Amino acid sequence: MNMNQVTLAVNDINESVAFYKTLGLIQIVNDEHYARFALPDGDATFSIYLDPDKQTLEPRGVVYFEHEQLDELVAALKAKGITFLQEPVDQPFLWREAILNDPSGNKIKLYWAGENRLNPPWRIKGE
Repeated sequence: MNMNQVTLAVNDINESVAFYKTLGLIQIVNDEHYARFALPDGDATFSIYLDPDKQTLEPRGVVYFEHEQLDELVAALKAKGITFLQEPVDQPFLWREAILNDPSGNKIKLYWAGENRLNPPWRIKGE
């Protein structure tokens, strides 16, 4: 099994498309209610859809995008006007992450975990 995509509800499709393109995602599908993006690395995709009820829904999920040069990416995004809730910080779970919200309030974490992403010291043995 492989992850195909993650899809988030947004309340303004055009504003959200601009935001995710600024993050570096490559738009591959567009219509007035849906947009899909390829990521610069890997095979998974990411999509957004216009949900008229989104303005009353509290986001509960968190989407993580991994980037090896996290600090440089954050600096470049800040220079483009992206606001972060948290600058890159080393976390106790052995990766570095920065936090931001997309224009619809969905939580996005940019991080780098290296080997600890799939093989943390507490990984279940034999799995």
